[in-house]
Amino acid sequence: MDNNRFSRYVWFVLFFNIGVILWGAYVRATLSGAGCGSHWPLCNGEVIPQAPTIETLVEYAHRLSSGLSFILVAFLFFWAYKKFPNGSIIRLGATLSFFFIITEALVGAGLVLFDWVAENVSIGRVISMSIHLINTFLLLASLTLTAYWATFGVKSRFQMRSPWVLIIGVGLFGVLVIGITGAITALGDTIFPSKTLIEGIQQDFSPTAHFLIRLRIWHPVIAIVTGFYILFISIFSGLMVPEYWTKRFSIALVGLFVIQIIAGLVNLYLLAPVWMQVVHLFLADVVWIVLILLSATILDYPELQSQEEYSRESTLSVQR
Repeated sequence: MDNNRFSRYVWFVLFFNIGVILWGAYVRATLSGAGCGSHWPLCNGEVIPQAPTIETLVEYAHRLSSGLSFILVAFLFFWAYKKFPNGSIIRLGATLSFFFIITEALVGAGLVLFDWVAENVSIGRVISMSIHLINTFLLLASLTLTAYWATFGVKSRFQMRSPWVLIIGVGLFGVLVIGITGAITALGDTIFPSKTLIEGIQQDFSPTAHFLIRLRIWHPVIAIVTGFYILFISIFSGLMVPEYWTKRFSIALVGLFVIQIIAGLVNLYLLAPVWMQVVHLFLADVVWIVLILLSATILDYPELQSQEEYSRESTLSVQR
């Protein structure tokens, strides 16, 4: 019963963090990142802002939700160490989750203190946003794996020499690149909005346009190429790994790929309204989480690993 409580709690923390991430995207899309000035953790030098603007309320709400997220992950970390023995893989997942929530807070603080918010279009902001995106995805991955291990357990020993490690690793890296280019594209759409779709496309190819605008063209290209690779992983794993959850996650990933492509086209056609940016990011988070779950089921499949071990042992016996 206690195991069920722990696993439900981890899933809750994961979903809560998705909400925090989406609210952060709303802060960026509404240019509310400077709502608390260049103060952190205080808001305009105050614990509770006394005369807040709309931007201040938006940013302050994000800080409160981020602080609560930190507390939830910290509790998860201490609960995992109290409940599970030394060497438990759940302890590892909880430790990674705690580490990345700390770095998430530090990166967020850096964005505020260096004024890489609101309408700032510097290289520093682009780099810090990329780091922020990578850290956020690693936090989601850690929480997802912790939830998976707490719910399903570990069936077999993970093998680093499995060919699936490279196949999956390329896919995960590709999704991270999509996320980074998507964040840069969203920033460009927010700060340099286009009046029409044709005007936006013309700006993308203009040599005199700001670098944020000229970078926008790379996001759909990378998204389509990586998307088809993820599609390949989904279909191939569904055929090669006869495990219930592998097949379910592979089907889900195929469906999400189609939905995300449609969402991207709608976002482009509507000239990236705030609500559509948030929806697009939500789908990206879900794709990442399902890909992590699919990867976990593949690498945890006992028969697949036993076949690899058998092949290695056979090779060694021949060499002898």
